[in-house]
Parts: sequence; structure tokens; C-alpha cells
Amino acid sequence: MSDADTRRAIEAIWHLEAARVIGRAARLVRDVGLAEDLAQDALVAALETWPRDGVPANPAAWLMTATRHRALDHLRHAALAAGKAGEIGAELDFQHAAAADDQLEAIDARLDDDIGDDLLRLIFTACHPVLPPEARSALTLRVMGGLTTDEIARAYLKPEATIAQRIVRAKRTLAAARVPFEVPRGAERQARLASVLEVIYLIFNEGYVATAGADWMRPALCDEALRLGRVLAGLMPDDSEVAGLVALMEIQASRLAARVGPDGQPVLLADQDRRRWDRLLIRRGLDALARAEALASHAGHLGPYALQAAIAACHARAPRVEDTDWARIVGLYDALAQLVPSPVVRLNRAVAVARAYGPEAALELVDELASEPALARYHLRHAVRGDLLAQLGRGAEAAVAFEEAARLTHNAGERAVMLRRAAEALGG
Repeated sequence: MSDADTRRAIEAIWHLEAARVIGRAARLVRDVGLAEDLAQDALVAALETWPRDGVPANPAAWLMTATRHRALDHLRHAALAAGKAGEIGAELDFQHAAAADDQLEAIDARLDDDIGDDLLRLIFTACHPVLPPEARSALTLRVMGGLTTDEIARAYLKPEATIAQRIVRAKRTLAAARVPFEVPRGAERQARLASVLEVIYLIFNEGYVATAGADWMRPALCDEALRLGRVLAGLMPDDSEVAGLVALMEIQASRLAARVGPDGQPVLLADQDRRRWDRLLIRRGLDALARAEALASHAGHLGPYALQAAIAACHARAPRVEDTDWARIVGLYDALAQLVPSPVVRLNRAVAVARAYGPEAALELVDELASEPALARYHLRHAVRGDLLAQLGRGAEAAVAFEEAARLTHNAGERAVMLRRAAEALGG
């Protein structure tokens, strides 16, 4: 195997195993930032030795052991520096013996909480509300996704230095706040879970419709979010909203191939060739939605992510846009608005109202949102308004609305779509 092939193999292995390696180290040192640094040291060692010695038979175990040794050495040195070698020497000797034998169950029993999984602790820590959303996303992709700083920077179209600074600050903030490496219990867990789900869905949405730049989508980010969601669902199989988020992402991801035409231009939902939708992802999404609905049955209602998944399922089940159960979608948006009062939810509901009951009724709803501060610079409000005006035959007004949407969006693909719609509204 050439050095280049070995490096590619290391990168692929790291991408798959980074979270587990960092999570195991964090369980020992109780610091996510330090754990990530120790794991990176082990990765550097692999890059130095594997091209010379060959890829180990069990590369994941090699990385795990190398990182664990570094973590234990750090603890020993920290103890010596603090003058507590005698106090914890026996504990470290026990840990070294356990690591050498690869028998961590005894340590696990003393360090575990009631869920007992390093990955779950890691994602709850990386998504802690003490961090701003952009820092949570960057740190989560770094420690859970195994992405490099450069990869994250390219995904978000930010300078590498900016992303690096976010990650460093996030680590420092977690350390300064003494955020414990654990999964919170009871009500606090539910409160923190909302932050975890929000971060995963933010990552997915940035891939589904990029907020800026030349690319309409960044499928790699969708893939990472899906992977994180599936990991979380495996670790928390009894939570309806976790299942709901996975269902929502699976169904939405099923459309990715159909969202771009042969010319590379964006294709909106109503115009997509549904034969290009990924039936496997749809089936997985519908199965996850069924789990979410079953888990939510005792509560009497679905949560926000499960409701959005139910809306997505209405589209997925319709072979043609004309076959969509728009009245049901309106009802689901009504339920969603009760749980998450939001002008964006009301805007999306208006789109469904137009399909179910006509554009005139929907236009009134959209115009009621004109005074909403949150939508003042939201390009999709103008895009929806333009579409409704076009349906009503008010082409000149529709063109103005589409042009305003084009002005407000930061995504080049969306801008091209809006300008094309403006020309079509004027008969061009």
C-alpha cells in the first residue's frame, strides 16, 4: 500500500472512529477539549507510523489504545504536578492494568451514569447550551463527525481561522464552566436534549439549503447530520422526538438527487421528478416516524420534529404533487403552531393553505406576516408571496416579490431561481 493509500485509509478510519476514541478519552480526563487533543496526538502518531509499519489489523483498537495511554499518562503527570501521586497512584495502576488488558468494565461501572455510553455523553457535552449555536455545530462536527477544521470551514464557507477559533473557544468555555462529561438526568436531560436535536438539525439544514455561497446544497453535511441522528436514535431508542428528527431527516434526504436538475440548477419541490426520490430513505423515514408515533401515544401528541416528519411523510407518500394530502398538512401545521408558535411555521402553513383552499386565502395569511420582525429580511416570505401572486395572475406584483427574494438571499442557486421566476411572471 502506498503512503497516499495509507493516509486515505487513516482518514477514513478516523472519520468513523473519532467520536468513540474521543469519548473514551473524555471519560478518563473529564474534559472534551483535552480528550480531543489527546486523540489528535494519537492520530498524528498513526500518520507517522502506519505508512512505515503498515495499517494494524484492528486500526480502531490501535487508535483507542494509543489515545487511552495518552490520557492515563496525562492523569499521572497531572497528579505528580499536584503532589498527589501517592493518593491516586493505586487508582492509576489499576487503570493501566485495565487498559493493558483491554478490560474497561470495572472502570465503566464506577464512571457510568444511567445510560452509560461515551458517545451520548460526548454529544450532550458538545451541544451544551453554554455554547452559542455556531460553536456547538462546529465542535459537534469536530468531535462527533471526525471532520477537520478545514472541512468544517469549507462546509460553512467560513475562513479556517474563524472555525478554528470557534472550536478553541468552545473547548475553553466548556472547561471554564466545568461542564461535566455526563448525560444529565430527568428534566435537565430533556432540556439539554432540545439543544442536541437543534444542533443536529441545524447541520442538516445547512446541507439541505446552504445559507450562502454558490452551492444550492452541501450533501456531505446532510450525511453527517443523518449519521449523528442515527447514532443518537440508537443510544436513545425510547425517545419520540429523537425518532421524529431521524424520520424528518431521512425523508428530506430522500429528495436530494431530485433537488438539482441536469443543468445543475435548483429544482423546487413541486417540480421535482419523484421517481428520483430515494425509496430506501423514504422507507427508513416512515419506519422512524411510526416509532415516533408509537412512543408519543402515551403523551397524546407528537413533538415538533415528529410533526414535521409527518408533514414530510405526506409529500413522500404522494406519487404526484397533485396527490398530496394538503388538508392534512394544514392540520399538522396547526398542531405544530400550537407547540412552536413561529412566523416561519405560519408562512409554511400558508403554502399548504394555498394548495388546499386556494391562493387568495393564503395571500391574506402571508400579508399578515409583513409586520413580523423575524421575517423582515426573510427571502422566502417574498418568494411565497410572489408564487401566490403569480397564481392569481398578478404577474407584475409577483415579479417584484421574486426580485426582492433574490436580493435578500445569500445563496447563488436560490437567487437564480428567484430571478427566473421573476422573468416568468412578466412573461419572459
